[in-house]
Amino acid sequence: MAERVEVSGGEPDGSVSPPVTAAVVAEPAARLGRNTMMAAAARAEAPALDAEPVTAAELDVPSGDSVPARDRTVAGERWIARVLRVGAVLSGAMFVLSLGLEALPGTEETHVAIDQLRKAAASLLLVTPVARLGVAGTLLGLRGEWRYLAISAGVLGLLALAVGAGIQA
Repeated sequence: MAERVEVSGGEPDGSVSPPVTAAVVAEPAARLGRNTMMAAAARAEAPALDAEPVTAAELDVPSGDSVPARDRTVAGERWIARVLRVGAVLSGAMFVLSLGLEALPGTEETHVAIDQLRKAAASLLLVTPVARLGVAGTLLGLRGEWRYLAISAGVLGLLALAVGAGIQA
């Protein structure tokens, strides 16, 4: 249902302004969401702005990059989250599989498989944060944050040195 509203009237100085016509479309309330109705009410109550229009020079135009920095940051955080999620899920699946193997008859091969699965799951669970450190260091290094890249490389080097020294002993 559409209705037309015409507004016309005289100016205080006696001149007549041209008529203003606005079309209002009434939608059934079921089709409009609450946010749409609230936005329309807020727009109707909003005061007119007396500011100058924004020119193109005042806008924050991205510099040559097709991907804004915020999107790159969010993508990096998603990669880090994926590394942690995959490590945790795979490790948990190995633990659950080892528990499932305990239901089988107790042969030597079954006991060896259970032991290997549990060792692999524990190792994966320990390596996952190290992989996260490597991914974070790489992504931040690609963004030009060299200090964090150097710190993460130093931590990874110290971990490798400790593991190497532990294996030698």
